[in-house]
Amino acid sequence: MLTLAPVLPAQAELTRAASAADFATIRVGGDMTSFTLDNGLQVVVIPDRRAPVVTHMIWYKVGAADEPPGMSGVAHFLEHLMFKGTKANPDGAFSQRVAAIGGVENAFTSNDYTAYFQRVAKEHLGEMMALEADRMENLVLTDEVVAPERDVVLEERRMRVDSDPGARLSETLDAMLYVNHPYGTPVIGWPAEIEALSSDNAIAFYDRFYTPNNAILVVAGDVDAQEVRALAEKTYGAVRRRAEPGARSRPAPQLVPGTRQVTLNDARVNQPNVRQVWLVPSYTTAEGRDALALDLLAEILGGGSTSRLYRQLVADDAIAASAGGWYQSTSLDDTSFMIYAVPRDGHTLEELGTAIRQTIDTLVADGVSAEELERAKKSLLSSALYAQDSQSTLARMFGAAMTTGSSIQDVRDWPAKVSAITAEEVQAAAAKYLVRPPVTAYLRPQVVAEGPAPTADAAAPSEAGATTAQP
Repeated sequence: MLTLAPVLPAQAELTRAASAADFATIRVGGDMTSFTLDNGLQVVVIPDRRAPVVTHMIWYKVGAADEPPGMSGVAHFLEHLMFKGTKANPDGAFSQRVAAIGGVENAFTSNDYTAYFQRVAKEHLGEMMALEADRMENLVLTDEVVAPERDVVLEERRMRVDSDPGARLSETLDAMLYVNHPYGTPVIGWPAEIEALSSDNAIAFYDRFYTPNNAILVVAGDVDAQEVRALAEKTYGAVRRRAEPGARSRPAPQLVPGTRQVTLNDARVNQPNVRQVWLVPSYTTAEGRDALALDLLAEILGGGSTSRLYRQLVADDAIAASAGGWYQSTSLDDTSFMIYAVPRDGHTLEELGTAIRQTIDTLVADGVSAEELERAKKSLLSSALYAQDSQSTLARMFGAAMTTGSSIQDVRDWPAKVSAITAEEVQAAAAKYLVRPPVTAYLRPQVVAEGPAPTADAAAPSEAGATTAQP
């Protein structure tokens, strides 16, 4: 559920000395507060007075999964266009001002949210609010601006996806996993649909979703709630509530019968791997404490060198160079539980897949030990503690959770809830969600057949990276 900071060596030493129970009373976010402006903008304030610096983040409750059919990529495209300026702050003025005061900025789009942030000295917080509030309602777009930026996005797709076999396989894997659901469409969009995006598409999306009642402002740093409230009312409070986006209603992803596999062969692959992924509930969609149990299950199965998969496939059997897994828990809808492995020389991807299945089956049959559960809890809970050393991590943690259906209280109480999960609940989660067949993906190097070259008439056009699916 949490986006966590890395554990430093000194922190790791403390973690080894403590027990999971020692971290159970952590209240994520410390002495934080929240309030809502008259126009519907929710504001979260997380004080951190160790340095006169603030992180200012505006989160919109809209992402790629909210795009109209046939318009994939428009959420990410609009993120780019938000930097193209307003009448008061023309193209580039916002970014130039952030750079001039020594700040940093960026933005990102996911399936479920879009966020913009700046990290600046505290005296510039009001200015950042004014600039961000301005582009919340006054974005100016013309075809002269939109067309070149569309080309930028297409080039980004070519660099990050089309030229990367692993990324291409990930797109296919998502499309196979999320049957009947928009998570199966890439956030960056499909090429032909990106090419068709217009300024009218972007403005329509902007006018529907970029309204204060569909946004969350998170401010973390050397501030107090009264100060932030005054600045927010002066800046964001003047932004009109111009749309009612409505409920985020999406079709339910479907579990379909049968074994599903995909193979991608590409000459650029130098590290083959196998991935197995299951459709599972997120923190928003899970019943009872299943999501908490899945978090711990992912840590026990694939969380580093002490995990079951690493110990079995890498250390004991010596058939894998690496192995691990994760649970994508922060999603508005059902999500993914992923396991991967990279073979050692002389071992096949199918061999790794069989070993993964055996490792899961053993856990389902025999359960997890008290030692494994304690180690997994300590890993997750200590990371939650140390994440509070970074104001930007805290801001992202709350923003991501709140835009995907969780509450402030859910995040704050997470350590205590994780601490209470039992070994039986982890075993039950594995039996409930990982016994069914996964969607399996194989990434392999392109195999060049030996023998005489085919004649011109017999030669077929080749496509590096072609995929094949088995129903």
